Amino acid sequence: MPNLNDKVTRQIKPEWLKIKLHDGEGFAEVAHIVERHGLHTICSSGKCPNKAECWSRKTATFMILGDICTRGCKFCATPTGKPLPIEHNEPERVAESIRLMGLRHAVITSVDRDDLADAGAEHWRRVVEAIKTINPKTTVEVLLPDFDGKRELIEVALSAKPHIVGHNLETVERITPLVRSRAKYRTSLEALRIMSESGIPTKSGIMLGLGETHEEILQALRDLRQAGVQIVTLGQYLRPTAKHYPVDRYVTPEEFDLLKEEALAMGFKYVASAPLVRSSYLADKAVSACQKE
Repeated sequence: MPNLNDKVTRQIKPEWLKIKLHDGEGFAEVAHIVERHGLHTICSSGKCPNKAECWSRKTATFMILGDICTRGCKFCATPTGKPLPIEHNEPERVAESIRLMGLRHAVITSVDRDDLADAGAEHWRRVVEAIKTINPKTTVEVLLPDFDGKRELIEVALSAKPHIVGHNLETVERITPLVRSRAKYRTSLEALRIMSESGIPTKSGIMLGLGETHEEILQALRDLRQAGVQIVTLGQYLRPTAKHYPVDRYVTPEEFDLLKEEALAMGFKYVASAPLVRSSYLADKAVSACQKE
């Protein structure tokens, strides 16, 4: 039986999605530090299209709690299965790598760890504390899992007080059950509401090109604002492999520009909206925007 989405997956990507190659000393240095300290990055695990650019700029998004996720979302390239035990010296290794890279802004994400009683919340606290101790001048951004919307776990993860907290809504409500394995749209919004109540600037991201309508995107943005989210990123979904959820369409740069204007009009403090935008791409700009308020 033919795949109805073969037409899209066989298309040559439009000009605006072509990635400029980067290399040089910065890229090699980041690769060496990551390998030497036995770290994981979402740059590699998530097959991020901006990896070469970011590593060349001597920045990376660290992924803690291993590289095997307990969830199997249909858009994500991170392996799913039974994770290995927590590495208890990981907080210090991440913090030391950030020092060696000389990062002014560090972004940390993780796999989901539904196998753990606290879903990794205490480990999150230790990682942020270690980073702030070793790198007191570095701002720290965390991209948290939803913790099933449990306030007590979210509060533990945030108790070390990162400078920005994020959790990605990923897509509109109608498409959520089609592409997310356990997470629910309303649970993500509740998690974001709890995060925003902490007083820490709160961030979320949405992928476009999964089959959503313009009005559904606007409704998702309104829901995020109602949950207290101040920073939002919008980017094109790119299918990691043929086994993942198919791309419905490639959203034009003009539509991304329009959505940015509409989001800013809703009251978001900072909006990054472009085809290759990802939640941690040029994340330090959001910090600057929030500090100006």
